[in-house]
Amino acid sequence: MECVVQGIIETQHVEALEILLQGLCGVQRERLKVHELCLRSGPNLGLVASEVRLLCDLEQPEPTWTVRHVGGAMRGAGAEQISVLVRNMVESKVSKNALRLFYSLGYRLDHEQLRVGFAFHFQRGAQMTVTVSSINKMLKLHATDDAVPVTPGIQLVEVTAPASSENYNEVVSSMSSFCEYLAPLLHLSKPGVSTGVVPTAAAAAASLMLDGSGTTL
Repeated sequence: MECVVQGIIETQHVEALEILLQGLCGVQRERLKVHELCLRSGPNLGLVASEVRLLCDLEQPEPTWTVRHVGGAMRGAGAEQISVLVRNMVESKVSKNALRLFYSLGYRLDHEQLRVGFAFHFQRGAQMTVTVSSINKMLKLHATDDAVPVTPGIQLVEVTAPASSENYNEVVSSMSSFCEYLAPLLHLSKPGVSTGVVPTAAAAAASLMLDGSGTTL
């Protein structure tokens, strides 16, 4: 299970966001370059289609692979009242032969993308990860070197945290508190809820760039 929120920010303000995150997280950023392949099951695998994502970390000296399955979101009155999406998610490290295995099982490639940016991994009431990345599409199959931005000038910001049925309320509270610090630069909400860029972003970014201290909060 994981908790997640997303938002967007203009590329011109990403450096200011990095300064703010450096101060909030108190750790160094990690470079991010992930080739993501979305696979869907064929008709021979049951009436209900399933989707898995293969993630290839291209920042490693030897690319590493992870398989991830995102399940359904938590439902009910309680889920509607919180600003964070709580959903089932399982992932595992796999070998470079995973794509061939899923093809042999009847899965097909639905789409692929390249995410390029940076990430912060830190503890702040809960173990959280913030990723800031541009989403790029491939013009040819698996041609990551020729990928082009899907939305030029806009980057995706995502905050995630692992949770369980016993502690998700505490994780949601920690994530919500953390996201308030980012509010002058961007609005974070449940995936699929479009909120656009915030009007205070330019002024907040200018202030952060002027200070640039990255003081831990």
